[in-house]
Amino acid sequence: MQNSISVSSLTKSFDEVRAVDSISFDVREGELFGFLGPNGAGKTTTINMLIGLARPDKGEIRIADINSTKNFKSTQHLMGIVPDESNLYPELTGFENLCFCGALYGMKKNARELKAKELLEKFNLTEATKRKFAGYSRGMKRKLTIAAGIIHDPPILFLDEPTTGIDVASTRLIRQLIMELNRSGKTIFLTTHYIEEAERLCKRIAFIVSGKIVRIDSVENLLQQVQEKHIIHFAVSNTTSDSCQKLKSTFPELEWEIINSGIIQAQNSKPIQIAPLVRFFEEQGIEVTEARKVRPSLEEVFVEVTGIEVEMMKKEKEKSGGKA
Repeated sequence: MQNSISVSSLTKSFDEVRAVDSISFDVREGELFGFLGPNGAGKTTTINMLIGLARPDKGEIRIADINSTKNFKSTQHLMGIVPDESNLYPELTGFENLCFCGALYGMKKNARELKAKELLEKFNLTEATKRKFAGYSRGMKRKLTIAAGIIHDPPILFLDEPTTGIDVASTRLIRQLIMELNRSGKTIFLTTHYIEEAERLCKRIAFIVSGKIVRIDSVENLLQQVQEKHIIHFAVSNTTSDSCQKLKSTFPELEWEIINSGIIQAQNSKPIQIAPLVRFFEEQGIEVTEARKVRPSLEEVFVEVTGIEVEMMKKEKEKSGGKA
């Protein structure tokens, strides 16, 4: 299968900070490729180099086998770009914004107006056609920004944090739109800090930390390393350090972790018998309100590979206002 994007030894520094450190990867034609990492990992710097907003210090970028680092203009028409913050004009209507973007890509008037109407209908924005962009909700703004990125029907789409800061319903709709675009044949490069989003949408994922790619693999292969784990979460009413210590000494074959004051986790490579554990809790005067098996997820793989706690990553993202 042909590669739509090929990156070799890409490097970018800002003063003394190495934002992207000699990374290499390929994105196959028709693939939905995820770029996952915490705040400051180098995701946005990488995507900015890929779409021509930043020049690499070293390395090579090839888009559809064209050397984009030397001749970016020859690849520009192949790309659709959806930045993490909208680049549309607040004083223009949704329809006017789309037509303007079409004009920038050299589309003729009739063609861009027809496509703009088609996209507004597809993205459920028909009723807001004549409304100024400034009056759109955050979810509507995100949808129109994606529509603007694909008005010229590019084969490759770059999405930088497409669902950050929007409501649950809009997030669900945008993820469906992304999957539809990929099923229609578009190659999609997606940056995100939402691990569940990457797991749900992407075929392959690259983990980037401190400017370096630490792992690239298919979601299936990444999950394989945790599929052998058996995990039980016990929801308990009360615990003490003494009872937790007894728990570890009584069942040393299990790995124990206090998730929070109300959840205790047991983990093993073999199936876990719940009944003896519940009896032990009861003997210690600890009420178990729920015991449930937990399916290992990509979140665990990310923590295992990067050493970064997911909650910490989310807090950093919120603190930074969405920049990475």
